[in-house]
Amino acid sequence: MAKSNSAQTALDLLVLTVLERRGPLHGYGIATAIEDLSQEALRVEEGSLYPALHRMEELGWITAEWKMSETNRRARFYRVTAAGKKQLLSESERWQNFSAGVSRVLRLA
Repeated sequence: MAKSNSAQTALDLLVLTVLERRGPLHGYGIATAIEDLSQEALRVEEGSLYPALHRMEELGWITAEWKMSETNRRARFYRVTAAGKKQLLSESERWQNFSAGVSRVLRLA
């Protein structure tokens, strides 16, 4: 399991958030959404994204099904499960506390 506030935890949080708010997406759609929403400040490489998606699927946070993409290619579309929604809530709260702490130090140091 990932340590709190690690890069893996951040990626999990980003993926779960995008899927929760945008609905089912394939891997490329997830990566593109993260990049677009972050105004290109964040780029998720395939070598990080797909292992994370498989791990989250094994943990029961997401499910996947094969569908045709908008370009008529077969792709796995991922969606958040009830367990994933619970994890998203927990990690969102933890991330808010972490980022607030970092902001305080940057502001007050």
